[in-house]
Amino acid sequence: MEKRLKDPAAEVVLACLEEKYLKNEVLLEDHCFVRILSGELKIIQTNSRQVFGPGATILLPRRQLSTVIQYPKDNQAYKCVLIILRNERLKEYYSRNPAVERNERSSALIAYEHHPLLESYFASLEPYLEWRQEWPEKLIALKIEEVLTILRTIDAGIDAFLADFSEPGKIDLASFMEHNYRFNMPLEKFSHLTGRSLTTFKRDFQKIYKTTPQRWLTQKRLQLAYFLLSESKQKPVEVYREVGFENLSHFSYAFKKQFGYAPKTLG
Repeated sequence: MEKRLKDPAAEVVLACLEEKYLKNEVLLEDHCFVRILSGELKIIQTNSRQVFGPGATILLPRRQLSTVIQYPKDNQAYKCVLIILRNERLKEYYSRNPAVERNERSSALIAYEHHPLLESYFASLEPYLEWRQEWPEKLIALKIEEVLTILRTIDAGIDAFLADFSEPGKIDLASFMEHNYRFNMPLEKFSHLTGRSLTTFKRDFQKIYKTTPQRWLTQKRLQLAYFLLSESKQKPVEVYREVGFENLSHFSYAFKKQFGYAPKTLG
């Protein structure tokens, strides 16, 4: 279940997940500011795997591939507050509040320590979270501007992150795929993210790897799974989602076909 404070395009969202487990491959169109109220959130990005619990406050960047896993913990459903920082609203904000020029910042997620301004902000939202009516536009604009002001106060480098309105162009395909193969997305999404049509993506991929994207992705994911099972001592049930397989049975079949034995032999 997800409870929103407005329509599906809401910018302030109270989400409550009653299911046991939910996994999504995420590529956000807008930055997303998150406060976790209960349960746990696991975020897997290209070079990181992080777990966040109640009280954690994070900023998820737009256009950054992530595997997001939400699940209950300590007999409490996963519950969080989402603040969607839409590009259009950020552009309007920075037209009135010029960005401070700083060095380019990494596009990885940002986790914030507890801060009085953040605690005060989320406390101020509590009365509204139980209000089932549509928020007035002026109130939404006020709360978005407030959180932007707080972020710029506690994070001196945030403008390099939030005020970057550039769009991706054609990028190095091999580098992108080597960093993002574990994300379970259709080829159309991979092609879009590398700035190519699907036809051009497949053609360029064949030139580089001498095989199809599907075969290459399966091989890379199985190699990663082998490493996680043998070196990190994780279990198959913990690994298959993280390496981009839809279900355990398909993963086990592909793994045994590739290596000659079941993944549980290692895990």
